[in-house]
Amino acid sequence: MIEAQLKRMGIINVRIKRNLASPILYEEIVKNQEGLVAHLGPVVVRSGKYTGRSPQNRFIVKQKPSEDFIWWSDENKPFEKDKYEILYDRVVAYLQNRKLYVMDGYAIADPKYRMPVRVISRWAWHSLFARNMFLRELDEQKLSRFEPEIKLIVVPEFNASPNIDGTTSEAFVILNMEKKEVLIGGTGYAGEIKKAVFSMVNYFLPHKGVLTLHSSANMGKDGDVALFFGLSGTGKTTLSSDPDRLLIGDDEHGWSDNGVFNIEGGCYAKVIRLSKEDEPLIYETTRKFGTILENVVIDPISRRIDLDDNSITENTRASYPITHIPNIVEGSFASHPKNIIMLTYDAFGVLPPVSELDPSQAMYHFLSGYTAKVAGTEEGVKSPKATFSCCFGSPFMTQKPNVYAKLLGEKIKKHGVKCWLVNTGYIKGGYGEGERISIEYTRAIINAILQGRLDRIERDILPVFGLRYPRYCPNVPNDILSPQKQWKDKDAYLKQLKKLAIAFVENFKKFEKYVDDDVKKAQPVF
Repeated sequence: MIEAQLKRMGIINVRIKRNLASPILYEEIVKNQEGLVAHLGPVVVRSGKYTGRSPQNRFIVKQKPSEDFIWWSDENKPFEKDKYEILYDRVVAYLQNRKLYVMDGYAIADPKYRMPVRVISRWAWHSLFARNMFLRELDEQKLSRFEPEIKLIVVPEFNASPNIDGTTSEAFVILNMEKKEVLIGGTGYAGEIKKAVFSMVNYFLPHKGVLTLHSSANMGKDGDVALFFGLSGTGKTTLSSDPDRLLIGDDEHGWSDNGVFNIEGGCYAKVIRLSKEDEPLIYETTRKFGTILENVVIDPISRRIDLDDNSITENTRASYPITHIPNIVEGSFASHPKNIIMLTYDAFGVLPPVSELDPSQAMYHFLSGYTAKVAGTEEGVKSPKATFSCCFGSPFMTQKPNVYAKLLGEKIKKHGVKCWLVNTGYIKGGYGEGERISIEYTRAIINAILQGRLDRIERDILPVFGLRYPRYCPNVPNDILSPQKQWKDKDAYLKQLKKLAIAFVENFKKFEKYVDDDVKKAQPVF
């Protein structure tokens, strides 16, 4: 059956290794010289030239009817249908007489919306990655009849020719919505696999009235659910991995009329300089069999890893099944959220550590997706730079942003969800002058939110932004809750506050025609 299915895709004359167990995939990884087994059991691999996603090399095939719904942008660049078909034929021709690893699983924990996913890869560790990251089918009978809905062909060693293929480089990630198909080549970075599936889901689920979210989620022992939005470096994974709460998922979720569900079956955590003290749950996964450590440095003799070594990349990653975390929500499915927490790394030090958002402000900050880059995080960045990623996941949002924002606003109001903006960046001044708020204080703020201990605290109003922030938070010094009181130079504070506000307003201009007046009124006023 698998041969016939692949033949329909044009893949013929190949050697198939399908749905291998983790120990067998370990053997294949070592035999193929794709990686090394580390002390205590994880497997350490390299992704090659690309150690992160390549948004400039990502495309969507432009064709009817999907082209009318796609948000065409720098993240969603159009690719001609005829060019895609030619490149596809070149890829499947390249695969002939080669060994392929096939892994079958599902995206979406809610059975009502579940989508079968098949990852066809050249590297064994990519097959293990798919086994970790997607929901598994354990029934052998169902596996024998498995019919994929979303199909990925992953060929890292196949390099495109830009002059011939119409790509921007040798690397490419091309989504075909009509065929529910993804081509990935020229890059071995495994994050492209998971984010390609997420991008597909982000296209199909909103058509069914389901909101897709680039967020982590957890649940308290009383069943209260919290969503955490945040871009890389804001603490989304760290803060949702709480020993006192149950993890639903660390990165991708959906919100239907039935509640919140994980889209994945695993986690993909950044592990550079991972601390056992600050992040004990994630740290333990780096010492377990089945975990993939991508671009982590390993001593080839002792086989011990060094999580502090960034000589390969700052973007070192661990892929592991969610069951590696001891406290999880069985089935990765829970009720509607009680709290939504939007995390931002404000390197300018002007936003409060915590602010409460009304529904209109929540939609505004969701569409804005603000954080900041600092020197050393990206080539050419010498001083703090405001950056915006709508819906806190612009590169993966394939429909127009207002589609997601409208769904979010409707669900917030329907379920009476409380929304918060939490600054995990700088206090007492901006980058180079102030200091980053400690993880201890941020955890205390999160705990106070989730325990309802900020609900009756008096609020002050932040100038320009109109944010309401509490005067008191348990286990957090009062003097850091008010940013304008922390700065020695009050005029310098207001100047920097207005500078950030201008960046917000300029960024939001592209959304103004899509949103209601109440959301527009949530903008900074200066």
